[in-house]
Amino acid sequence: MLELTGVSRRFGTHTAVDSVTLSIPEGQMVGVIGRSGAGKSTLLRMINRLTAPSDGEIRFKGKPVSSLTGTSLRNWQRDCAMIFQQFNLVPRLDVLTNVMLGRLNHRSTVLNMLSIFSPQERAMALMALERLGIVQTALQMAGTLSGGQQQRVAIARALLQQPKLILADEPIASLDPLNAQIVMDALRDINSQDGITVITNLHTLDTARTYCERIIGMAGGKVVFDGAPGELSTEAVRMIYGAGNDGAEISEAITSTSITPRPAAVQPTKSTGPLQAAHRAKARSGIALPA
Repeated sequence: MLELTGVSRRFGTHTAVDSVTLSIPEGQMVGVIGRSGAGKSTLLRMINRLTAPSDGEIRFKGKPVSSLTGTSLRNWQRDCAMIFQQFNLVPRLDVLTNVMLGRLNHRSTVLNMLSIFSPQERAMALMALERLGIVQTALQMAGTLSGGQQQRVAIARALLQQPKLILADEPIASLDPLNAQIVMDALRDINSQDGITVITNLHTLDTARTYCERIIGMAGGKVVFDGAPGELSTEAVRMIYGAGNDGAEISEAITSTSITPRPAAVQPTKSTGPLQAAHRAKARSGIALPA
């Protein structure tokens, strides 16, 4: 369980996140919604410890996160994978190498300095790319891909961290509706099939209702709604997003990406080893693997 108790973050005189207390059980798919500036991104950055809380405590499975330093902090950021709106790939590296960078915190410093990856790590990367439907891009430079493809590469890289928790900060904000659907389908599949907790910031109400079993609404740095999608009433939406200049209710069409979810993809069975599954991807990627 992830627990936040009285967590706040101040930047000078501005309070971005204000005394947030939450408990998120393992395996939930949680959507955090709210207007720009509501504190959504700062909340996720504090959970990952890219930003330190000003007050309060963050704990995961009873262990303190908010006070970690050094190797313990790096290990937490390995276990708590972060997916960003702007992808954060290395454009001049090929897709396969970008994905394998997710293994850095599992490896020795010497291997990282020499950029030596094992056949098993290459196999893991190919499996992740195949799972996300983009194994054919493995040898392309990451900077040549479309935005939707780059976001799927970022998700594949996160999978190679073998995380216990995935945080996605506005993962579909810069994508068209079709690519937004593909990315959200991928996050849902990871949550449902791997049992990994996923917390994602979203602007769109329909996406949160479609994909998330729990919705947290933020306004002015505070949590003003926390419940199931069916409990997200007109009054709750008004608390989260406010009203128009004329006092009318906000139109949900403004926060829509017109997503209709697709059936979950079929994944390799647990009995399939990584090299066997990767060999099935070889024909598409053109990458030689060990026998």
